[in-house]
Amino acid sequence: MSSTDSVRWIGQAAAYGVFVLFVGYFSNSPGYQHLAPDQAMLKLSLRHSGQVLGECKQMSAEDLARLPPTMRAPLDCPRERSPLEIELEVNGETRLSERVEPRGLHSDGMASIYHRLNVPAGPTRLKVRMKDHVDQQEFPYAVEQEVELRPGQVLVIDFDSQEKRFEFL
Repeated sequence: MSSTDSVRWIGQAAAYGVFVLFVGYFSNSPGYQHLAPDQAMLKLSLRHSGQVLGECKQMSAEDLARLPPTMRAPLDCPRERSPLEIELEVNGETRLSERVEPRGLHSDGMASIYHRLNVPAGPTRLKVRMKDHVDQQEFPYAVEQEVELRPGQVLVIDFDSQEKRFEFL
């Protein structure tokens, strides 16, 4: 074995050693802290379809005759859906007030929102409200609840579209 081969082997061992030390150090350090010790997290995560904007209209015989046979439906119904209006209050303070537009090429899909919020741990008064039609004056879907948040806890707020109510998970 020549001296250049042994230098190459020593250099390779040193490079591997530095790599192992680098990976070993960063696998445990610096310490990651998800939340401060006295904090909890709220996650508002929901998908819901707003109500359809407009009303179906009855097609007349002349209108139907002008259409191709494959498109002759007796009712012409709009596809566009209303945006959602969502509010979240924490201990009487509004922390989120947002209008969420429906997805889709024709604004006919579901509206989705995901919002994270760090709050102090302890007793917390939550109020969540939602409108699913632009003409609604009041919030038809609302819940107000007192919860006890533990340090490091993550509380998810969801909306069950089948039951038409908010859920705390």
